[in-house]
Amino acid sequence: MKGKHQVKALPYAYDKLKGISEQVNKWHHDKHYAGYVAKRNEIEKKLDELIGNKEGNANFSEFGELKRRETFNASGQILHEIYYDIMGGDGNADSSLAVYKKIEEDFGSFDNWLEDFKETAKASLGWAILCYDPSDGALHNYLVDFHNGGAVWGAVPLVPVDVFEHAYYYDNGPDRGAYINAFIDNLNWNKINEFFENAAK
Repeated sequence: MKGKHQVKALPYAYDKLKGISEQVNKWHHDKHYAGYVAKRNEIEKKLDELIGNKEGNANFSEFGELKRRETFNASGQILHEIYYDIMGGDGNADSSLAVYKKIEEDFGSFDNWLEDFKETAKASLGWAILCYDPSDGALHNYLVDFHNGGAVWGAVPLVPVDVFEHAYYYDNGPDRGAYINAFIDNLNWNKINEFFENAAK
């Protein structure tokens, strides 16, 4: 139902992650992520109120601006929920997992994937996302500057890393690489594998 999206609880304690502080998790989850959920609900309600007055204009219209921000906040909500779901692990990727084997198949080796993923994350304004793309049946690291800009239609996010400054500046200052390493060290590869197997069906 429109306007009824709920904030999902952090699936682990705020102080569980290695190298990502309790304070950052509280701000990031409780303020940033929760803000996207709240704004998505607000926008959906306002769009419903425009029934009979939905005037679109590419230069400016209330309807058009609401539709633009709708995708920004919806995508922000979705990416953050996956981001939190796949952390809380020990970062160790079991080579017997289907997703590990697929990474080796599509990138040549796990290390090749990891190098590409880290550099994509350093180059992005907002997100680097390992996705399963059903259009070619392959895994790709996609660079997404904004929640709703750079995504590939049909691709399923498996490992999204948020590289907006709110995700790491309190802990690491401008050292984004240290944050990316901490993110990798906290991945739950069993959960990632579950997402991959569901996407590849």
